[in-house]
Amino acid sequence: MFFSLLSQASPLFSLSKKVSFLHTLTKTLSRLTITKTISTSTMAINLKSHAFAGNPLRSKTPKAEDPFAPIPALETLKTQLLDSTTEHHVSPPTFKVLPFRKGRPLASSNGGVGDLVPNWNLGWISLADCKDYLANSGVQLNGDSLVYLGSRPADDVVYWAIDVSDEGGLVTEFATKQLSFVEVRTLMVATDWADSVAMRELAIAGHARALLEWHSISRFCGHCGEKMVPIEAGSRKQCSSELCKKKVYPRVDPVVIMLIIDRENDRALLSKQSRFVPRMWSCLAGFIEPGESLEEAVRRETWEETGIEVGEVVYHSSQPWPVGPSSMPCQLMVGFHAYAKSLEINVDKEELEDAQWHNREDVKKALTFAEYQKAQRTAAVKVEQMCKGVEKGQNLAADFNVESGELATMFVPGPFAIAHHLISSWVYHDSLSGVEAHLKLPRSGSMSSL
Repeated sequence: MFFSLLSQASPLFSLSKKVSFLHTLTKTLSRLTITKTISTSTMAINLKSHAFAGNPLRSKTPKAEDPFAPIPALETLKTQLLDSTTEHHVSPPTFKVLPFRKGRPLASSNGGVGDLVPNWNLGWISLADCKDYLANSGVQLNGDSLVYLGSRPADDVVYWAIDVSDEGGLVTEFATKQLSFVEVRTLMVATDWADSVAMRELAIAGHARALLEWHSISRFCGHCGEKMVPIEAGSRKQCSSELCKKKVYPRVDPVVIMLIIDRENDRALLSKQSRFVPRMWSCLAGFIEPGESLEEAVRRETWEETGIEVGEVVYHSSQPWPVGPSSMPCQLMVGFHAYAKSLEINVDKEELEDAQWHNREDVKKALTFAEYQKAQRTAAVKVEQMCKGVEKGQNLAADFNVESGELATMFVPGPFAIAHHLISSWVYHDSLSGVEAHLKLPRSGSMSSL
């Protein structure tokens, strides 16, 4: 493979192909840091972090006086907006803006060379371009329209997001540059989980969507009903009433998600819902109620949905999930392995379509047969088509087939979901008795044990 890649790097190739080659080489090298074992009977995927985690813009919070911190950066940004001449002699930091429309970030796609899968990228634009685009739509850009995402001081760049849902003309204008607004969930499926660069881009997109959706649903004060205004570069909001001044913070909805295991460690309880892709089974999950611990939520939700009584609950890892409904801008999925004290299932049909015990071998086959890479390629091509304006209907469910083309009898969510890792870490765990497996299950948030 390396020799074929090197031949593509020949000076006779165009610059775009060289860029594509370098990106492919980066992806290939990044795979060396990710444990990925695939055979005819097993498939285990280990990631450094879950999808939507590992945001590089949020790794460190700048000090308040740092020019890359939210408030100083916003003041510099406002100065640049007022002075039309500063673009030619701007001093650090510089600014990049990611437009969103109806929860969808602007994205581009670089077509793969030969059989290579297209790569999507976030559609960052400069502050000056953002100002010009909005001006062409008759809108004057101001600092309060932008939401601070974070910074990369090493690159002298501060990153922002902006909601342009009301400016319909921008869709056509961006389309002329092969840019399109794409659902974050579509980008998630289109992301190669072995590509660390793309995974970081996905984390940024998820964080930005969560913030903008929170701004959209918190326009008025829940205490007095007056208008809320952004403060601290959009990281907070405050009531505009002088008599109230109530502050609110970005919303996070915690959810427990759990793989229920029998005491012999031979079977796992999986469920499916009517909204799932046909034949997909997953873990149980539910929102945490006020006044209960995480462990109590695991036991309550399991009992309510399946009638199974749970004993010991063991923490596995957590994942931000910013692709739920807009009314819940960002859920925090807190994952557990939990051991059943009873086995008889009584499904709550209002919550679930079905729930069944599945033995380890059947679940292993489900992990093997589901062609996640094929689904990723299909989604990546879809993004490319959207950016080129030639989108065609795609049926992602058809990609979860066995190699013969026949439908897989069952499959589980892909590697972008924490459910996948709760399930696969149980499937590929050493053959131990129930108690021994219980004692040796991962107890920290480190993904190295998945």
